[in-house]
Amino acid sequence: MAALSFTATADAAKDEQFEIGKAKAKVCMTCHGKDGISTLDPYPNLRGQKMGYLISSLKDYKARERTSGLAILMQQQVDTLSEQDIRDISYFYSQLGSDAK
Repeated sequence: MAALSFTATADAAKDEQFEIGKAKAKVCMTCHGKDGISTLDPYPNLRGQKMGYLISSLKDYKARERTSGLAILMQQQVDTLSEQDIRDISYFYSQLGSDAK
């Protein structure tokens, strides 16, 4: 019975993180699409992207290690994000399109 309770608690925490990430990602949706699929060529799709990749990419923008293309726009956006914001947004986009979401 304890394992079932733990699983339910873990699922609730993931659902909560998804909703938190979704709320924090509102500004991202302007370019990357409401469902993580961009309708504009210069902006990549984020839907279903691996969480680790998204975290790494956002941190690279923040550290100014990504500088090509429209990087200046991403640098300005990520400057306002905390480490937790980056994790929450990355989790949200990584879960979009999965069976669970």
